[in-house]
Amino acid sequence: MTEARPQLSFEFFPPRNDAAQASFRAARARLAALAPEYMSVTFGAGGSTRGRTRDTVLEIQQTTSVPAAPHISCMAEDEASLLELLNGYQAAGIQRLVALRGDRPSGGGSGVFDYAVDLVRFIREQTGDLFHLEVAGYPEHHPESKSPSLDLEHLRAKVAAGADGIITQYFFNIDAYIRFVDEARAIGIDVPIVPGIMPITNFSRLARFSRMCGAEIPLWIAKRLEVWESDGDTESIRAFGEDTIATLCQKLIDAGVPGLHFYTLNRARPTLALCQRLGWPVDSNGIA
Repeated sequence: MTEARPQLSFEFFPPRNDAAQASFRAARARLAALAPEYMSVTFGAGGSTRGRTRDTVLEIQQTTSVPAAPHISCMAEDEASLLELLNGYQAAGIQRLVALRGDRPSGGGSGVFDYAVDLVRFIREQTGDLFHLEVAGYPEHHPESKSPSLDLEHLRAKVAAGADGIITQYFFNIDAYIRFVDEARAIGIDVPIVPGIMPITNFSRLARFSRMCGAEIPLWIAKRLEVWESDGDTESIRAFGEDTIATLCQKLIDAGVPGLHFYTLNRARPTLALCQRLGWPVDSNGIA
């Protein structure tokens, strides 16, 4: 494994209670020691975590030296409340946002905008170049898109509206990412496309996430994880997951990716273990 390190970024979700808050803070502190480019915080379906997202973002911004990047969703109730949120982040010194359509509430309904491109355009119209804007990309096709080519056209529209960078959905097939980047470049998308990385620690949860977001789990991975999980063999899942994802990360680094964006699920150990496998200095206390 190489010691050369690309830019890193880490994604968290807002803690739901005091116990989750303590776990998040421990993970945040351990991962902040890796000096990532930023830490992002998700926004719940239908805006369900808006207040907790904001509080978590401000805590990162105020208690670490790492810039915080809140997810901003189309699911805000109206333009006024969205502008209020943007102004609050500006006042707090936030300089990066992740602009997404967001998940609709389980009972239906919609937000102030139908598509992320409209949200990107609104942010640019209201705040100019104040924020660095990241948007989402889907190497294996957005689950609601009619075709991969249409999916790419939507991505190009988001960049044309003012997006500065793209974070991809996680994947396990590097060919999907390479093809995605090649096709994006071919239609004029020239901003950085940072691969999203999902550590493997639990098969049932991974399978559920993957069904929701349209990420494919290759059969050779799924069959091994399924057997080990049915046997309660968490150690084999951990070792196999670290080996598989570290190998994927190394191949991505060798391909010249601009960074790696880790979906941490508010846990430090899986990401720290991967960084250690890749040959980057890690505090051993974070791995224990």
